[in-house]
Amino acid sequence: MKNDADASLRQTHIIACIWDFDKTLIKGYMQTPIFKEYNIDEKLFWREVNLLPEFYKSRGIRVSPETVYLNHLLSFVKSGYMNGLSNAKLRELGGRLEFCDGIPDLFADLRSVVRAPAYSKLDIRLEHYIVSTGLAEMIRGSAVAKYVDGIFGCEFIEEPLPPYFSRQPEFDLSTLSAQINQIGVMVDNTIKTRFIFEINKGTNKNPAIDVNARILEADRRVPIKNMIYIADGPSDVPVFSVVRNGGGKAFAVYTPDRRSEFEQNDMLLENGRIDAYGPNVYTPESSTVMWLKMHIQRICDRIVKEVSQTIEERTGRAPRHLHNPATPPKKNQSPKQSELSLFKGAQRGGD
Repeated sequence: MKNDADASLRQTHIIACIWDFDKTLIKGYMQTPIFKEYNIDEKLFWREVNLLPEFYKSRGIRVSPETVYLNHLLSFVKSGYMNGLSNAKLRELGGRLEFCDGIPDLFADLRSVVRAPAYSKLDIRLEHYIVSTGLAEMIRGSAVAKYVDGIFGCEFIEEPLPPYFSRQPEFDLSTLSAQINQIGVMVDNTIKTRFIFEINKGTNKNPAIDVNARILEADRRVPIKNMIYIADGPSDVPVFSVVRNGGGKAFAVYTPDRRSEFEQNDMLLENGRIDAYGPNVYTPESSTVMWLKMHIQRICDRIVKEVSQTIEERTGRAPRHLHNPATPPKKNQSPKQSELSLFKGAQRGGD
């Protein structure tokens, strides 16, 4: 049966920085380019979104406050206010997103930490993931997409297939509209935790692995203790908890000129929800960057130490002589007394 010691002898050691998106990598919300493209009043849109949960509750219907905006967005599309909004258009609009200072250069900069000479004897790699309640297609079209190893977010289906499409072998898929029509994947702040386990178990790299399958710690691709989760605050508490309970690190960020965000993060720290917090500024001299580099380095140091200890435990100490052959027995010591001395020596220090 494998244990944590087996994990220390894995061929590749992966560290994962897992990023939220809105107000973490960008200063605002990713949907802004959509509203600008279609001349939609952004403030009014979000005001209506905030009213929807209570409105539906009064009718006996529960909705997720975090993802009800997806349906409201589809309502704008179906009503013609966002006519032609497709996955391709979302990807195009993602290219207009403006990132916080230091992004995307930070991703390569952090990877350089694990390539330091001190860690060259081991295959240690740093991967970046984005886990967001926002729109995956917009992230895929943004400037950071080529720097990350995986993107998890909400997805839309364009024109859905009609009933009994399977009975129509001649059905022409090219006739379907490219306009988004249904929700394909919905991600709220609880569902985010699922993606932590997908990264942990390697489901994202090998779809044959079921995320709910029982997998020994030693067989998991990215140990949670090798994870750092970076997000903007209270809504990410479920993921903060999963990562910290697994031995990983949780770091909250705030927009420098917003005192309320600073105070929220300070409360999270006081309540033991996070390990530290800092501004969503990722230039080299930023305290946030210094903290991230320091803890990536500490994870690397731990990995090196664990591997070294495991090798020593597995191989044992090197054999050594029970006595010094250059030292003859004392003159008045009989052969039997000499053999007895060796036996006692073996009891004291022999392997």
